[in-house]
Amino acid sequence: MTRPGQPRAPDAPGSSVTVPAAAVGASTTDEWERERVRFSDVRMLVPALIGWAALAATLTRPSATRWLIGLAVVVLLAGVRRTGAWSRSVLLVAAVVLLLQVAGAGQQAMRTLGILDDLTAARAVASLEVVVTSDPVTRTARAGGDPVVVVKAKASEVSGRGRTSTAYAPVELRGDDRLLKLRWHERVRVEGRLAPPRPGSPLLATVRVSEHEVLSRAGPVAGVAETLRAGLRRSVDPTPADSRGLLPGLVIGDTSRTPEDLTEAMQVTGMTHLTAVSGSNIAIVGGLVLGLCVLLGIPRRWRPVVVALAICGFVVLARPEPSVVRAATMGLIGLIGMSRSRRGAGIPVLAGAIVVVLVVDPWMARSFGFALSALATLGLLLFTRPWGDAIARHLPARLAFMGPAVAIPVAAQAMCAPLIVLLQGSVSIVGVVANLVAAPLVAPATIGGVVAALVSVVADGPAQLVGWVAAVPTLGIARTARVMAEVPGGTMPWPDGAVGALLLAALTVLLVLTGRWIGRMVLLAPLVALLVVGLTAAMTVPTSVATWPPDGWRIVFCDVGQGDAAVLSTAPGRAVVIDTGPEPGPVDDCLDALDVEVVEALVLTHFHADHVEGLPGVLAGREVRQVLVSPVAEPGYQVGEVEGWTRARGIPASPLAAGDVLTFGALRASVWAPARRIAAGSVPNNASIVLAVDVGGVRALFLGDIEREAARDLLLRMRRDPEMASAAAGFDVVKSPHHGSANLDSELMEAVRSPVAVVSVGADNDYGHPTPAHLAMLRRNGYAAYRTDQRGSVAIVDGGDGDGGVEGDGDRDGVGVRVVTAK
Repeated sequence: MTRPGQPRAPDAPGSSVTVPAAAVGASTTDEWERERVRFSDVRMLVPALIGWAALAATLTRPSATRWLIGLAVVVLLAGVRRTGAWSRSVLLVAAVVLLLQVAGAGQQAMRTLGILDDLTAARAVASLEVVVTSDPVTRTARAGGDPVVVVKAKASEVSGRGRTSTAYAPVELRGDDRLLKLRWHERVRVEGRLAPPRPGSPLLATVRVSEHEVLSRAGPVAGVAETLRAGLRRSVDPTPADSRGLLPGLVIGDTSRTPEDLTEAMQVTGMTHLTAVSGSNIAIVGGLVLGLCVLLGIPRRWRPVVVALAICGFVVLARPEPSVVRAATMGLIGLIGMSRSRRGAGIPVLAGAIVVVLVVDPWMARSFGFALSALATLGLLLFTRPWGDAIARHLPARLAFMGPAVAIPVAAQAMCAPLIVLLQGSVSIVGVVANLVAAPLVAPATIGGVVAALVSVVADGPAQLVGWVAAVPTLGIARTARVMAEVPGGTMPWPDGAVGALLLAALTVLLVLTGRWIGRMVLLAPLVALLVVGLTAAMTVPTSVATWPPDGWRIVFCDVGQGDAAVLSTAPGRAVVIDTGPEPGPVDDCLDALDVEVVEALVLTHFHADHVEGLPGVLAGREVRQVLVSPVAEPGYQVGEVEGWTRARGIPASPLAAGDVLTFGALRASVWAPARRIAAGSVPNNASIVLAVDVGGVRALFLGDIEREAARDLLLRMRRDPEMASAAAGFDVVKSPHHGSANLDSELMEAVRSPVAVVSVGADNDYGHPTPAHLAMLRRNGYAAYRTDQRGSVAIVDGGDGDGGVEGDGDRDGVGVRVVTAK
């Protein structure tokens, strides 16, 4: 016998549990519909998740591993009894695992058919016939080289070394700007050198393209898609920059025109999912069409057909790439799950969709995008309806419809947050709030963009009018991202890797289970709740929110990732900036935090991307009076970018060379290098401007990215020049060269030995910086090393009486500076 409201234990497969309405927030069972959770639904999802995990773990393993797993599963299937609920569950898990392993093995075998694999291993020159599967994307090359255009494609035929065979494998084309003319789904013949992709990549080869020829244009579907996409872009051309770039991203995932600072703000606030075609886009379009069907009185049996046709049309607009088809699948499942009449079907359909997607494309097992889509869809199925009802009960009757609108982003954020931690190693405190504020604006913006694209086929004038209507909510989304990104402490550092993800998942589950109790306690004891919140904030909010920047700072090495940017104070609100980092956002934020309004001079030590690409961030909202650059104008692409940015603002630019002297307020700087062009090693790195500066009594040496050859040249000139030799003995701080590279001259670092060395370096960078050899050299010469990847921005503060200490590594007698870090 069970008590009233107590769930009855299941006694047969497929039985259900009636969860009291109070469990989802209702006060009585008569007021609110009871939710029914079927154990058979869960039994469908668990095998899909186990099969998914097994496929992801074995995807790049040798074929023998899959054969062993398959054999073990067959033995299990043969030995398990066919009766009983648990036996059937085990059989279902085993069957799904076996199916996915067979699919993975089959796909792997198809990828290695023909000679493409052998030619790739040999790095041979070959000719391939491919079908383009993505739009061309321009990427900045490593080490600051010329940009590379990257295009994804699927190979169907390959010829090389006198042989020709068919192929069935994804490849990546890399080449110059001629590849920008390629269009989605064109059939192209390319010639170039093959190379293996990165380990674990779904690609079979990369092709460095030397020549290409378009064999056939894309079909009518691709033509319609391109017409609609171009029409959408034209419809928003007259609108402000934020809407002009963001609206195509919201509708079709085209972020090519989104301002860089807006992209940065959306990353900080966890809103980048809005600019990727996802299940939410599909759900919005499908929900709109379903509502129109109801208003127009279309019979119920025809509504699914109409909705499916509308979604197919949207897929054509966004292009039926694998990610878009995946989003359409998940969006349809979300619509099913949010429907009261069909909610019970959502979880089994999701489980089936996961299995089908992985059978068709096993490499989705390691796709973060697929995982995020599946988790977000599961969140919609489990939480949108009960949470939406609970929220609606606390809203005025006229606003009750907002309950599900608020519940959707909260449910998606709760499910996806642990996985997002793996991607960015931090937790966005303002992410939920930002997404809640933006959520009501996404639907009208998306719908307006779709309508504008359709109207553009008829005429651009009306389409631009609709584009302005859609731009209004889009600007609201952009403003939300920008405002929330400026909230102090909006992003909280979090442990990296699986440990951080599991910790956040556990905290999320705990919050979901105790949410009602916490809400009740807040209502009954608001003062206690306020004290708990205050104590938690005091323990978790970084102290840098209140203490950064420190008073009396002379030099700040900004944390800009894998690059350099330093700020030297010349007067209140004025500074000299040395380098800008690889992106505009971080250096802009650093200068804002330091209240720098006037940049007396911007020194670009050399033209590599990790030192100059952040220049627009320095220019944003500030007066920059002059730009001083290396006399070696290489590489050409970055030189052209710098010239374009400075010319557009009318800022004079001039080169520096050894012997020049700079004076700005409290700052005096001598240029020690370059004295000549050094052809050995990296020419741009060895042409780095080396500055010996005195900033209000703090003496520092900035070594740019000089390598062993330039360092040796500088050391020899120091030995011949008594003034340089004398100055070398008195530095308080040295900016360690080239982000901690092993390519340095240890004798130079010994000659300019100082109490403090700062290594400007990005966390988890691909270069292995700083190297163990570099760090060992610093320790051997008595430097206290401060790394921006570990400490954040590093400030050098005048110690005053010469008896200051090096904060964080113990006091060092006689040092006249203090080091304060942002972390």
